[in-house]
Amino acid sequence: MTALAAAGGTAVVQAAGTDAWTGIRQQVAGWFGRGDEQRTTTELERLDRTAGELQAAAVSGQAETEQAILLHAERWRIRMEDLLEDLPDDRRAQAAEDLRAILAQHQGAVSAGTGGVAVGSDMNIHAEGGSIAASVIHGGAHISPPPTPDPSKG
Repeated sequence: MTALAAAGGTAVVQAAGTDAWTGIRQQVAGWFGRGDEQRTTTELERLDRTAGELQAAAVSGQAETEQAILLHAERWRIRMEDLLEDLPDDRRAQAAEDLRAILAQHQGAVSAGTGGVAVGSDMNIHAEGGSIAASVIHGGAHISPPPTPDPSKG
């Protein structure tokens, strides 16, 4: 159950801020709510707070982003694990299967945030003859011939 809950927590933070967010957000909230509309709404609010905090951390820098990702993945892991442990055995098995189905549905999903590139398999970028090749360039690029060496310096 710990591994399943850890995968769930990781999936939540990886999806935040991507095209996959809307789908996984709804499904995870529904999984927690288990048919209770108020619980589902509460979970949607928690998920939105997570996404907001991850987005704020991303603006602060890489170290803050990494810390926020680890913190929120752990928080969601604990919440998922606690829910699974608190259920009776017969309901636990079904809840675990439901969570596995959610994760399987989003496992192959590839999505990038604004200005990013999402790749679901191999990606090759190649440049030849003094050209530039990139998946994303922020701020532009300029190619010019190299400066001519000064003959007096050898």
